[in-house]
Amino acid sequence: MQQACRSKWFLPLFSVALGLVIFAAQWIGGDPGGGLVSLAIMTAFGTVILLGGRSETIRGLRGDGRDERFRTIDIHATAFAGVAVIVAIIVAFVIALAHGRSGEPYDWLGAIGGLAYIAAVVVQRIRG
Repeated sequence: MQQACRSKWFLPLFSVALGLVIFAAQWIGGDPGGGLVSLAIMTAFGTVILLGGRSETIRGLRGDGRDERFRTIDIHATAFAGVAVIVAIIVAFVIALAHGRSGEPYDWLGAIGGLAYIAAVVVQRIRG
């Protein structure tokens, strides 16, 4: 599986496949036009990733140009994105409560994030 993810074709094909899933979901939801836009965006992204092979950044994102340095960049970028999502979930939860709503789905998204973090800390602590 790891070798397949390092192929230059994996991310572009995954993008198109995800675009098709989103298209189908929007079609089922009564918005086929929005689904086509979503599919076009995901296909365009996949095309840029596929054809941008000379860029070290795109090769790193795609997986076929990864080295130790890019793995470190990836870990830091993933942590930054995770913090951004966690902050957004907390803010949305508090705003929902302030508007008299239950806080769903932000409560369970926050719980999943918190439990995943605790599990990762425990696993890393046991390993290291």
